Amino acid sequence: MLGAGKAAAAMALAVERTWPEDRKLVGIALTRYGHGLPLERVRWIEAGHPMPDAAGETAAREMLAAARAIKPMDMMLALLSGGGSALLSLPVEGVTIADLRAVTRDLLKSGAAIQEINTVRKHLSQIQGGRLAAACKAPVRALVISDVAGDGATHIASGPCSPDPTTFQDAVDILNRFEIKPPQAVLKHLIAGLRGECEETPKPGAAVFENVELKVIASARGSIQGATKVFEQNGVAAVILGDSVTGEAREVAKVMAAIAREIRAHGTPFQPPVALISGGECTVTVRHAGGRGGRCSEFVLSLGLELAGLAGVHAIAADTDGFDGTEDNAGAVLAPDTLARAQALGLDARKALASHDSYGFFAALGDLVVTGPTRTNVNDYRVILIV
Repeated sequence: MLGAGKAAAAMALAVERTWPEDRKLVGIALTRYGHGLPLERVRWIEAGHPMPDAAGETAAREMLAAARAIKPMDMMLALLSGGGSALLSLPVEGVTIADLRAVTRDLLKSGAAIQEINTVRKHLSQIQGGRLAAACKAPVRALVISDVAGDGATHIASGPCSPDPTTFQDAVDILNRFEIKPPQAVLKHLIAGLRGECEETPKPGAAVFENVELKVIASARGSIQGATKVFEQNGVAAVILGDSVTGEAREVAKVMAAIAREIRAHGTPFQPPVALISGGECTVTVRHAGGRGGRCSEFVLSLGLELAGLAGVHAIAADTDGFDGTEDNAGAVLAPDTLARAQALGLDARKALASHDSYGFFAALGDLVVTGPTRTNVNDYRVILIV
């Protein structure tokens, strides 16, 4: 069993509890720092996220070697979840972990979608982009928890057991589009790939995937369907706006604020009380260094500014893994009096949004959502409640 992602330890524990006692089970569960669990038959390792580190590189190297060593009569059970892209940090020969960290940092700040970020990662990795499955001679059974819009397995943990439809050219185009200048070693490898001097990731239809079975077992859709039931059980109509909402967080908030104002003022297109529920993953393009926050708390801050204290409207946005960006919160909540309370404390909401300091803003108000590690990850969860 080889697991990687924020849910890896929890998934491995579930396997241990149900695996037959008389059947051999060995392996590794690689997860984020603070996400480990007391496993008995499988070893767990913690490493860096969202920035890759040496611990992840060492673990990924060991996992790739284990996949290559599995005998054809055995089976590799892969447990994959969001966060695996950073954790499985095994760069190609000639590229260092420092190089990989530099590219990751710039991509995360650029506003690139996770699919675009992972396209670059897959072309700098020895284990992602289908290469883990390709290294295994035994049957592969992959169970996947999706944290990406559309649930495309090739993008979850950068698809270590999935065919990769992207190319070196795609990776280069993404870096150019976001004006990212990679370290020299990264540039050298990508140019070699363009010239055909480096092997491409295995593509759809490749023979290496003939003995691979993959199933997405949890996704954002399930989380928002569960939320819908909770609201309806409490007499509140629930409307799902989508499980794959993407875009710049502050701009998505403007659109949803307009819908909320229409409902509050005119009762269309839905009558209050109603909960507008959505999932997916927005982005934040960092234009000014120094702020703290993430896409969920930035969404809530922008939403608050657009609603301007509109009565009867409350909201929450949180990442289901428990961490919004690099801070210790999952997200934040909004109430009709949020801006008034902020003004009383001398907080400038517009300044906080401009400097990407949504964390500092909501921390001062006591309105952060802090859950700690949830050990799962089905993308972001947003609700706007209009009463």
